[in-house]
Amino acid sequence: MTASKTLPRIAIALPALALAALAGSQQLGAQVFSGHNSNAPVDYAADRIELQDRQDRVILSGNVDVKQADLRLRAARTVVNFTNQGSMQIQRITASGGVTVSRPNETATGDVGIYDFNQKIITMTGNATIKRSNGDVLRGGRLVVDLNSGVSTASAGPGGRVSGTFSVPKQGGN
Repeated sequence: MTASKTLPRIAIALPALALAALAGSQQLGAQVFSGHNSNAPVDYAADRIELQDRQDRVILSGNVDVKQADLRLRAARTVVNFTNQGSMQIQRITASGGVTVSRPNETATGDVGIYDFNQKIITMTGNATIKRSNGDVLRGGRLVVDLNSGVSTASAGPGGRVSGTFSVPKQGGN
C-alpha cells in the first residue's frame, strides 16, 4: 500500500488537562479538547505504510505524522487496529517511539500512546508528560485519560512518583 492511499477517517482526541488539582494528587480534572472536530478528515504521512488485511491492521512506520484539524500525533511507528465488517472501523491506535500528541497550547509525550476507540480512553506510558503553554507540567510513568468521564489519572512508574509544576498567576506589586 502506498502513502497516496487513504486510511479510514480516524477520530483522534486528547483531553486538555486542568492542572488545578492539589499538589500531590494523582487524579486530575480534565476536559476533552474543546472545539476539536473528530469528524474532520485525517491526513497522514509515513516513510512506509503496510496494510495487513488478515491481521486487521495498518502499520505506519518511519516519521509517522497524523493530523486531524489542529490535533497532531507524531511517532516512529503506529499500528491502527480495525474491524472489517463491510467497512473498516478503527478500534485502537498504538503509537510507539517518541510519541507526541499536540494541539496549539498542549503537548503530551511518552514512549507509547494508546487510543482505545471503544472505551474512549487514551493512555500514555513510559516517561509520560503533559505540558501546557502556561507552564503547567505533569509527569508520571502512566497517564490515563477517560474521554467519557473527563477524568485523567496519573500514576508513577516503577520506584517513582508523580510530579509536576503548577504555574502561579503573577500578583501586582510582588
